Amino acid sequence: METLFFSPNKTNPEFSKDFVLITGASKGIGKAAAGKFASEGYPLILCCLRHFSELCSYARTLCQTYSVPLLCFQTDVSDPDDVQQLFTELKKEHLSVSILVNNAGIAHISLLSDTSVEEWNRILSTNLSSAFYFSKQVIPDMVKKQYGKIINISSVWGTVGASCEVAYSASKGGINAFTKALAKELGPSNIQVNAIACGVIDTEMNHQLTQEDRDQLTEEIPSSRFGKPEEVAELIFSLATSHSYLTGQVITLDGGWT
Repeated sequence: METLFFSPNKTNPEFSKDFVLITGASKGIGKAAAGKFASEGYPLILCCLRHFSELCSYARTLCQTYSVPLLCFQTDVSDPDDVQQLFTELKKEHLSVSILVNNAGIAHISLLSDTSVEEWNRILSTNLSSAFYFSKQVIPDMVKKQYGKIINISSVWGTVGASCEVAYSASKGGINAFTKALAKELGPSNIQVNAIACGVIDTEMNHQLTQEDRDQLTEEIPSSRFGKPEEVAELIFSLATSHSYLTGQVITLDGGWT
């Protein structure tokens, strides 16, 4: 596991705000969320598996622009041992997480009959099991503090399902149920758990679509456009700073599409 620390000071500063941990932070929604929290003065823990050099470059820019400390980890979120190693490093520095954004995810378009067991397991472990691995690690400190926010990035396909995306839809449906159940479990400890069911967001994940497909989707969306990662980031921040009575919700952000 590769790790880099960026600080506006030569030594580790005293942190006056809660640490925010964002998975899948090198691209799209995760990157936009990192920018939003940094602009609001929050210290960040960012992780990704691929594009680690890009993540570190972006973290350096955020540190210089907003004078916030950032830690970057190259982590396979689908591997519980890798996740455990990340938190072992945080404990060495006596750092805890008060806001967790489970954003990391992968897409897969294929008929179910053409989906291999390996592909199925990879999608479920990356999109669903990772939320379990990270939540399990942060919950003890949150319970101790009687404060915490867990925000899961889901999809409208987790609610209505999508042909040729059964594995992806199943993983996001699992995230929705995970969110609702965990919110009930952690409510007495003043920890809020919510999810955002995204529609078509203009991220790299959707750049694989042909122009014809993009045009057709745009016609189907009442708002007549794809969503922006920055719009999702704004909603993530709103949930992270919202009052304690908002929990157990799967909030759809899709321009009125579904």
